[in-house]
Amino acid sequence: MDLSFLDDEQVTALTPWPSLVDAIRDAFRDGGASPVRHHHSVPGKDREDVTLLLMPAWDEEGDFGIKLATIARSNAALGIPTLHGLYVLFSGATGVPRAILDAGALTARRTAAASALASRYLSRPESKTLFVIGTGRVARQLVAAHCSVRPIEQVRIWGRNAASARDAVEQLEQETGVHCVCVPDVETGAPDADIISSATPAEEPLLQGAWVGPGTHVDLVGAYKPTMCEADPELIAKADQVFVDTMEGARDEAGDLIRAVEAGVFSFDDVAGDMFRMSSRDTSLRNESDEITLFKSVGSALQDLAAAQLCLRNIDSAPVTGEP
Repeated sequence: MDLSFLDDEQVTALTPWPSLVDAIRDAFRDGGASPVRHHHSVPGKDREDVTLLLMPAWDEEGDFGIKLATIARSNAALGIPTLHGLYVLFSGATGVPRAILDAGALTARRTAAASALASRYLSRPESKTLFVIGTGRVARQLVAAHCSVRPIEQVRIWGRNAASARDAVEQLEQETGVHCVCVPDVETGAPDADIISSATPAEEPLLQGAWVGPGTHVDLVGAYKPTMCEADPELIAKADQVFVDTMEGARDEAGDLIRAVEAGVFSFDDVAGDMFRMSSRDTSLRNESDEITLFKSVGSALQDLAAAQLCLRNIDSAPVTGEP
């Protein structure tokens, strides 16, 4: 069996948004095993600790795989991505390796596709304004992903680095054809946004409940440790429905929700469902047009597996360069 090596460009080309969103839906609908990831902090000199993640997943019939990823927050100051790694996909029939994929591209795209899938169930179908908090790799992927499932007409972008925010606006407007603008702060961008999507490594809340109005869908994907938090407890308590990608991951790693629990304004018993429940149906999960919905993602290895399998299915029929 030939072993395929797929780089960033190839992974991007082989995972077009509509197909990737549906592949993640099908993976959760069909079920599979994705144990809570191994999470290690690797100390070093003259840098912040590097996070090492080990994330296996499998299902009963198909292939299985594991992601080896590192998150080095100090890379941002060096002008290089904070996320790097590899994904190894194995044959379910023989255990023989089938492919090695760039895990940076795979992670960014499957994370954004999972958010788009949640938006398909939780945001208002007529949503036209998207506010993205963050300008990194995942944040930029979120724009195109959300635009693939909702008729977005304006994208607002805020980042700590104004130059990076301007660069993101220029890049994303060219790639998506949607009007993109920088906003000076989160408080300016959040009011009257139909969808708010945040992808930052913040350790203190950037988004406050007081700034989020009725009918908004909030998408939180940046905080992947219990010590990290993008939204204040007031917003978690204010949401009419809170969904997560997996309950196990949320209880262990969703800092936004954990902080709200510690503040006494939220309980994990209040979670309305996870991606398994979401994907079991093809209808909206909103109860009222004016309710606030919230999706908290910490990442699931089942998403990685679905994206890697999609790459292999498309490898003979899709182009291997350029953005889909």
